[in-house]
Amino acid sequence: MSESILKPVSQMNIASLKSILRTDVALAVGIIAILALLILPTPRWLLDILLAGSITFSVTILMTALFTRKALDFSTFPAILLIATMLRLGLNIASTRLILSQGHEGPDAAGRVIEAFGGFVMQGNYVIGMIVFAILVIVNFVVITRGSGRIAEVAARFSLDAMPGKQMAIDADLSSGLITETEAKERRKELESESNFFGAMDGASKFVRGDAIAGLLITLINIIGGIIIGVAQMGMTLSDAGASYTLLTIGDGLVSQIPALIVSIAAGLLVSKAGVDGAADKALAAQFGEHPKALGLVAAVLFIMALLPGLPFLPFMILSLAIGAGAFMLQKRKSAAAASETDAANAPAQADEDPQAMLAIDDLRIELGYGLLPLISTDKGPRLTDQVKAVRRAIAQDLGFVTPKVRILDNMQLEANAYVIRMKEQEVARGELRPGFFLVMDAGGKSISLVGEPTKEPAFGLDAMWIDESQREEASLKGLTVVDAATVLTTHLTEIIKSEAPELLSYAETKKLIDALPAKHKQLVSDLIPSVAPVTTVQRVLQALLNEKISIRDLPTILEAISEAAPRAQGTAQLVEHVRARLARQICGALKGPDGAAPIVTLSSSWEDAFAEALTGDSETRQLAMAPSALQEFVAAAMTKLESAAQDGYSAAIVTSATVRPFVRSVIERVRPQTLVLSQNEIHPHTRLKTLGTI
Repeated sequence: MSESILKPVSQMNIASLKSILRTDVALAVGIIAILALLILPTPRWLLDILLAGSITFSVTILMTALFTRKALDFSTFPAILLIATMLRLGLNIASTRLILSQGHEGPDAAGRVIEAFGGFVMQGNYVIGMIVFAILVIVNFVVITRGSGRIAEVAARFSLDAMPGKQMAIDADLSSGLITETEAKERRKELESESNFFGAMDGASKFVRGDAIAGLLITLINIIGGIIIGVAQMGMTLSDAGASYTLLTIGDGLVSQIPALIVSIAAGLLVSKAGVDGAADKALAAQFGEHPKALGLVAAVLFIMALLPGLPFLPFMILSLAIGAGAFMLQKRKSAAAASETDAANAPAQADEDPQAMLAIDDLRIELGYGLLPLISTDKGPRLTDQVKAVRRAIAQDLGFVTPKVRILDNMQLEANAYVIRMKEQEVARGELRPGFFLVMDAGGKSISLVGEPTKEPAFGLDAMWIDESQREEASLKGLTVVDAATVLTTHLTEIIKSEAPELLSYAETKKLIDALPAKHKQLVSDLIPSVAPVTTVQRVLQALLNEKISIRDLPTILEAISEAAPRAQGTAQLVEHVRARLARQICGALKGPDGAAPIVTLSSSWEDAFAEALTGDSETRQLAMAPSALQEFVAAAMTKLESAAQDGYSAAIVTSATVRPFVRSVIERVRPQTLVLSQNEIHPHTRLKTLGTI
């Protein structure tokens, strides 16, 4: 069986290897054949075929450049340009050998292609042929080649200068979650390829320039050398030698310069496509057709010129009517598109008359002052809308549920740089931003020695400062945290969502989470809901977990725990404690520090007994009735231990018994909400603990 599997695989590998080798060999043979043209004599029939192939090759390059969507899609162009230049020079030398050795035999001495080009262009007058050839060389060398070379040089320089900024933008998008690691690698690779391409094009443009100079020199050598050979060796008269060798030489020059001109145009089109996406024909048609009024004015000018005395009427009038008709059709099409957009815009307005739309409440909404509107449409860095989407993705990965969509509106009643975050139409937070500036903070709480506007970071209330972009690099070198205005707002939004996650997890959102489970968990859901526990019970359990910053992403395990405990649980509190015990690995994993140990602070037996004795009521009605003085004493002792652990670099959790854990948590969250309170049942057996003291 193994042999039957390996045999087709090996055959496939051998076939692909042969294909690669054939391609490599064909390219190598082609290059060697081009070099052979420089040394070996070439018969006329073969020269005709190669000259026709050169013209075909150059036209193929031009068509490919025309239909290429962006410059990097034709990244092999510099190498192709070198090959095309070598081919033309090889053909020039091969034709020169035939012209000088057999030019006395007649106009077909160097083949029928050269004879046809020479006779057709010169029409029996070699002076005309020389002038046409000189004009082609000037157009190619002075205009097209020099222009495309300059564009490639500037593009290479700007691409290299902009590379650090583009790489920083990619890193910023990656860190904010807007792109994945794979997308970041692709962007970096594309950035490197773009810089390499324009650098190669800057050098490759010198090939075309050198080819034009070489073609001009070869033509002069052919004419002078041919006349000398014809008169001195072949016994021809000066006029016959001049006519014969000039006809052949100009024909040869035209055959070589026309492909060179075509390739130069292709190079110019390719390097000038910077910032233009799509094929050249579509881009030009779209941009010229964007302004029908401009075309109408052109038609009017042509109409006036047709009526002027002395100018031919028919050409200008035909052009005027054609451009005018085109402008009319474009304007009509544009008006129709605008009308459809208006109808689409009016459709939501009509829908707003529906009572359901009028009474709808946004779960989350951000209102911006008019000074912050550029954050939505900025071209520098990611937009606010993109960052909000990234926040929703990050919350989904962190907490395990997709937050409702965030609506962003402008509010002219706010101050210019102010913003308000609302949840279910009620204000939950507000702050101020400085668009175009950066907020710097010191993680250690030290003073910031920069010139700027002191402020408070809105999400955590830390001392901060707004600085301009000129001080950004200095702030980074000093180890300060530097964020832009949009990131300040999205960080504030993230903290609001995390703190209000239980309220955002509505019945409908809970139902969506359950319905989105994979097919392998459908039987679990059908056994649990509604016979064992309704959706509302599941919702309350999930809200309790989110209230203590525990991710509900492992929903199948949570549902299994609810299914186990629901028949005998005497309330939601007991149900939650059982679920937390099933999530012990996840909870302890989130608590681990860099050394792999989970730092904890235990509760002494005296405080355990004090909390247990202060409980009154049964099951769902159980409450903590501890004296205020005792609560203050407990809070002071707990804060002392937790702050001491924080100074040592540990974010410790408090460990209690399962009975009193919810009540200890209700006390601690009022003074230190970020502290986890775990029961002994939630300590996973494989978790290594680091005890930092006892309260």
